[in-house]
Amino acid sequence: MSTDEPAKGEAEGPQKPPEPSGVDLARVALRAAKEQARARGDAAQQKKQARRGGLRSGARADGRDPLPLGSAINRLITERGWETPAAVGGVMGRWPQIVGDDLAKHCVPQKYDEDERVLTVQCDSTAWATQLRLMAPQLVARLNEDLGHGTVRLIKVLGPGGPPRRFGPLRAPGSTGPGDTYG
Repeated sequence: MSTDEPAKGEAEGPQKPPEPSGVDLARVALRAAKEQARARGDAAQQKKQARRGGLRSGARADGRDPLPLGSAINRLITERGWETPAAVGGVMGRWPQIVGDDLAKHCVPQKYDEDERVLTVQCDSTAWATQLRLMAPQLVARLNEDLGHGTVRLIKVLGPGGPPRRFGPLRAPGSTGPGDTYG
């Protein structure tokens, strides 16, 4: 006996899966018939709608029905991916409730950088800016608890802007004006 010939009982090549029979064959045929009927029904429905002049309003709800304003806005926010900016905008509106009335009187959120996840806050004095810098870690934790983990990574605190810099005869040489006393 040569080594090239297969022995009795060994298969030549890969095994073929057994053909479906009985109940399995009936299931396969039923599934194919249902898919064909569904396709024919969809095609007939489209032809019917085209003859009538497009979709018509009916008793059942569909995607063309009017929505309440709140639902329409929520849908728009979700579709456009504006969840985080909208949530941060809500924080700016609720700033006094989040940080407290005393701090809210002296510190105002200015902007939120979504890429860097940085909230910029401006204070009306250097004392309040220092106070906010000391409270920043607790405030970041509170904001992330409200908005979702990692929404705000850092709070950038700005001091007061000070009055506009003016040039004139009362200006000291080398001075940057009243802005050099603000931190």
